[in-house]
This record gives sequence, structure tokens and C-alpha cells, in this order.
Amino acid sequence: MAQRYVRVQNQEGRIYYGLLKPSQSVQVLDAPPWLQGQPTDLHLEPDRYQILAPCAPSKIVAVGKNYADHAAEMGTDVPREPLLFLKPSTAIIPTGGEIIYPAQAQRVDYEGELALIIGDRTFSCTPTQAQNKIWGYTIANDVTARDLQQRDGQWTRAKGFDTFCPLGPWIVRELSPGARLQTFINEQAPVQSASVDQMVFPPDVLVSYISQIMTLLPGDVILTGTPVGVGPLHLGDFVVVEIEGIGRLENTVISREYTVVQPFEKA
Repeated sequence: MAQRYVRVQNQEGRIYYGLLKPSQSVQVLDAPPWLQGQPTDLHLEPDRYQILAPCAPSKIVAVGKNYADHAAEMGTDVPREPLLFLKPSTAIIPTGGEIIYPAQAQRVDYEGELALIIGDRTFSCTPTQAQNKIWGYTIANDVTARDLQQRDGQWTRAKGFDTFCPLGPWIVRELSPGARLQTFINEQAPVQSASVDQMVFPPDVLVSYISQIMTLLPGDVILTGTPVGVGPLHLGDFVVVEIEGIGRLENTVISREYTVVQPFEKA
């Protein structure tokens, strides 16, 4: 089994990075693993910690329409260059966290994705250099308010709600190029199923391309795009994104009552 790097919070509220053992205990590291964190003598037993998202990035850079079949289902051609957008770090929730269905939206979609974790400060690198900048891999769900995305024309609101970036459950260092990504709703047959090597722009090209625009920092996250099969979520749904060689990211959809402030009307 590949080593699984986690981020956890103990019962006293302290946050640690660590290695998840087969017994489900966590061996604490003295720093984030991409910053050369080393194992310590501190171990947390399974009932002594809560699992968090596996990193706390300065930014989440996401890629749209990076699978040809998904671009087709959205009614567009594959972009000539990677199509980038940002999600706020406040959108992140861990496995087991609840996706909140916003009152402003009429349709909210799942988008299962492979996520890259950057391990070193990266600016203007080549694809070959980028291979050494990718520290590891985890799973993401790029939750999207589809009706707001279509209404706004740009994607900030549709992609940026709190809880709209489930991430985890942990990070692995290596991943098979043909690893299969699948998304399940309520434990039924998969609604998405594709190999990650079907991406139009592979991970090293994405990291290189993004680094020509902005500096990537250790712990930053890149969402590499979703395959064909996106669809709506409903209240109470249990959504699972699974990637072979990593694990399962599991979340439930809930509602939260709050007041929606309407924009001012033009005089």
C-alpha cells in the first residue's frame, strides 16, 4: 500500500501532518511533508483525531474542459490552451464534510477530478521540470452551481461557494498513468468513469502552463478537470469520487437556511 499523507486535528485543536498507518493511527510529522517534514515519536490513535483536507493551499487553480468527451457534453470544442479558473481556499472541505446546496442555485453538479499537490515554489518551468514540482496526488470534487455558471458567463460565483471543493482523503506520492476515476451517487452504478490519462493536457503540461502565469507555492492545489458524466446533486445525496491508487472522497449534500440578499434594482 502506498504511503498516505494526511492532515488531522487532535482533540485539543492542534493540527498536524502525518502518515496514516494501516491501523488507522497517525504518525505525526514535524512539518508538511513537501517541506521535508520528518516522522516524530508522536502517534495519534484513531479516536484521538479528526481527518481534515490533506493540505491548506494558498490557491486552488482549476482546469475546465480537459477531457474531450466532457467538452462535448458541455456543447463546446476542446480549448486550444488549458482553460483556467480559480476556486477560493475557503471552498475546501474534507472527506466526510457536508456540501451545502446554496439557496441562490437551482442546479448544483458534481465534477470528480484528480488533484495535484505542488511541492516546491514553481515559476516558468518546462513540462519536464514540472514533473518534479508535483509532490503528490489526491481527489477533488469541483462542485458547480451550473445555472449560475451559465447565467454569469464567468465562473467565480458558480465555483466559489463555501464547501464547493471537497478534497482528500489523503495524498499519495505516485499514481499509475492509467488510474481510473469514478464518481458514484448514493452507491449506485458510476455516473463518471474514465482513466486519468484521457486528459487533453496532462499534469506536467498543466503545471508548466500555469507557472507561466502565476507562481505556484508548496501545498497549492491544481484540479485537472472532470471527465464526461457530470450531473446534478440533490439534497441528501451521498457522493463518492474514487481514484484507483488513492482512495475514496465521500461527502453528503445538505441545505442551510440563510437570507439571500437581493441586489439593488436600477433606478
